[in-house]
Amino acid sequence: MPEKKKKNTSPIDSVYGHLQPQALDAERVVLGALMIDKDAFSMISDTLRPETLYEPRNQKIFRAIQSLSMEEKPIDIITVTDQLAKDGVLEEVGGPGYILELSSKVVSSANIVYHSHILAQKYIARQLISFASVIETKAFDESQDIDELMQEAEGSLFEISQKNLKQDYTQIEPVVKQALEQLTKAAENEGGLTGIPTGYDKLDDITSGWQPSDLIIIAGRPAMGKTSFALSLAKNIVMDYQIPAAFFSLEMSNVQLVNRLLSNVCEISGKKILNGQIDDEEWKRIDKNIGKMQVAPLYIDDTPGMSIFELRTKARRLVREKNVKILMIDYLQLMNANGARFGSRQEEVSTISRSLKGLAKELDIPIIALSQLNRSVENREGNEGKRPQLSDLRESGAIEQDADMVIFVHRPEYYHINQDDHGRDLRGKAQIIIAKHRKGETKDVLLNFRGEFTRFENPGDSHLDYEGEVFGSKINSGVGDLPIINDSPFGTMPIDNVDSF
Repeated sequence: MPEKKKKNTSPIDSVYGHLQPQALDAERVVLGALMIDKDAFSMISDTLRPETLYEPRNQKIFRAIQSLSMEEKPIDIITVTDQLAKDGVLEEVGGPGYILELSSKVVSSANIVYHSHILAQKYIARQLISFASVIETKAFDESQDIDELMQEAEGSLFEISQKNLKQDYTQIEPVVKQALEQLTKAAENEGGLTGIPTGYDKLDDITSGWQPSDLIIIAGRPAMGKTSFALSLAKNIVMDYQIPAAFFSLEMSNVQLVNRLLSNVCEISGKKILNGQIDDEEWKRIDKNIGKMQVAPLYIDDTPGMSIFELRTKARRLVREKNVKILMIDYLQLMNANGARFGSRQEEVSTISRSLKGLAKELDIPIIALSQLNRSVENREGNEGKRPQLSDLRESGAIEQDADMVIFVHRPEYYHINQDDHGRDLRGKAQIIIAKHRKGETKDVLLNFRGEFTRFENPGDSHLDYEGEVFGSKINSGVGDLPIINDSPFGTMPIDNVDSF
């Protein structure tokens, strides 16, 4: 008779040609401990999943234990064997004999958490090997677009890290201590400002500044001034308070952004900065303020179509190396979450929104993300009809859910509404509408809007005082070359390279 072909039971994987990371002894010990201690599953349920185990039959046994726990049934040799029989896989796992063997070799569940950690680490290692193999194969394919492949790689690696992120609980005592320290610090501050100042008095009164770990959404229809408002905030933060900030501009180039900032700071119309028709008085303003701009701790990145994984990587580096205290993103809908498959754009935006909130918590800094509104605003009539609502947030209700604060930038004058219901003049005004505030009240703040300078101001703010010392500068006739940043944290470089961190 011909020799019967033996079944391959080797742990050497035929795909990769070498032993895959695994710990079969630890798998058997964990399964055995789960069947002798009724409380053991609760200790490792957030660490292990069926696929975390390497051996297929052990996966099926763990799945049976998981099912029993979900149904709040006891977990022991008899119930697990019965569950496997119900699932129709008892013989596939080795029958009652294998179940008995697992439990007989374990006398205690004392080390189950440690053994589970070993299994989790082996599982992540296998995922990384699989990830690297797929990327390697695609990289050898000359028809593969490398930029798309890099985006896919970033997204896949981010997905692996998110799925295996484990947050442990904290006993309340240290949290109470931390809250008391914050309260004491706040009490010492006469203005009640506990976060990063916005530069707008009434907005600071309501928010107490931008708070650590908060996700703030600033939304509005096109032409309302979202980017101008964000730039005004950035200018106040980095120039008036010298607080390091990062601005991720997915819509405009860094030169366009700096030109708008120059218009804001020096009160020169954007049109003049674009065409170079600047008079002597305006050159004096540039001379006086360019030095302050050069040393401002503002870091700009204009990478288009940035993925959430790429943002996360850069943000961590900025916080670690540049001590950045706040991030701004213009704007959320231009980001992507490459590497994962989504049934709709709405699902992708939801993932991005959730990831931004997670990043704010991880870095313990506020993140401000600009967002578009859908067209429903345009179809409504009257002053109140044009007023933005939370339901107008474009593409995802998850944005509203994830955000700690939702702020709308609204200029009634744009819709030819020059007075509010109380008869107040709205010309040259912008309503900053706090529509959601997880930590405080919802209210409106009225600011002056000077569109020619892309600038928002406190009501009653005077124009810049241009008298006094004039900084020396080579910029004294014509537009000339781009100014050079000599004292920037990046060293000596032209402004159009300020995103290279």
